[in-house]
Amino acid sequence: MHKLIATSTILEHELSELRLLVERQTGVVLDCPNSALAAHVADYVEAQGLGSSTTLLERLRSSDQDPSKLPSLLDGLININTGFFRHPGALNALVRHVMPQLCARKSVDGPSPLRIWSAGCSTGEEAYTIAMAVCDALSQSSAAHNGSGAGNCNTSGNGKSAARNGGIAGSALTTTETGKLSSSLSVHIVGSDLLPHNIDAADRGVYRQSALDGLPPATIKNYFSKISSPSLSVNQPQNEIEDGGPRLIKKGSANGCESVPNAAHLLVKPRLRSLVTFNCMNLARPSYIGRFDCIYCMDVLPHFSRAQRIALIERLHLYLEPGGYLFLSQTEKLITSNLNFRSETFDGYTFHRKPLAASAAYGR
Repeated sequence: MHKLIATSTILEHELSELRLLVERQTGVVLDCPNSALAAHVADYVEAQGLGSSTTLLERLRSSDQDPSKLPSLLDGLININTGFFRHPGALNALVRHVMPQLCARKSVDGPSPLRIWSAGCSTGEEAYTIAMAVCDALSQSSAAHNGSGAGNCNTSGNGKSAARNGGIAGSALTTTETGKLSSSLSVHIVGSDLLPHNIDAADRGVYRQSALDGLPPATIKNYFSKISSPSLSVNQPQNEIEDGGPRLIKKGSANGCESVPNAAHLLVKPRLRSLVTFNCMNLARPSYIGRFDCIYCMDVLPHFSRAQRIALIERLHLYLEPGGYLFLSQTEKLITSNLNFRSETFDGYTFHRKPLAASAAYGR
């Protein structure tokens, strides 16, 4: 009854202004019905002790001075599709086609780290998936060349740890027509998301075991430790459970999901966690964090207005190294023609390359 009274005080023109403010400041188009948005705003106003939606709008109008207000409001409003190894075609193209080319180029140009950005990483699954894919590719390359699995990322190199539905598998990981993978390559992966809650979850690196259902046991063993409580962080000592027996998990939250009795949780191991850095970032107003060899921006563009999509693609083009690659989901298309991207297809997956001469040709 209280919620009904609260939502009735939120006027339709206020909801329209809120949608415009969100789109202008974050690029996100809120496509939820007015009734759902009104209920969410009412809960937020009450939780923050703001008194009224008018006060909320006044604060959001000045959010240029305090950009932290909008993300906290949007938490729970944006539909998030996330999970481990969600885009096997993109990973297959990365490790079998793109990485060998980048390794060959870096071996000629001089040593430099492989930098990959997961833009819109949600609660971290995509960034960790990329890290696992890269580690397995480097380990398998090392095993093929040296007869061991002592790759740069310290994985088992058994050739099976990441086989999954056309994603990361097979001896073709070691070579392509353009070069060979380098097991000594330094790797740095950056994950960013608009919502602080998501970044906190990614930083913790704790996931329900059910989130990794379908992955080979070797992959889970290589990169995760089973823990007795989801409240453990990567900096706290964890109690690994090898027998997989039932445990009563402490009541709390892990990655936005409420814990339940006997639910098994897994913690990302330090050697994988050390490859990834997480940052809170508004893609409509991103801070410059350097250039990248690859940018993953999966399932982000559909949340943006057309104008904001074009602006975001232009920024991603700017943040790519010449010769770098942009990965989008297969339902997303480049909608701007004034940028020099070359579309390529590998094993059925289409991605986009910034030509080596793009920097000079476009003054970027």
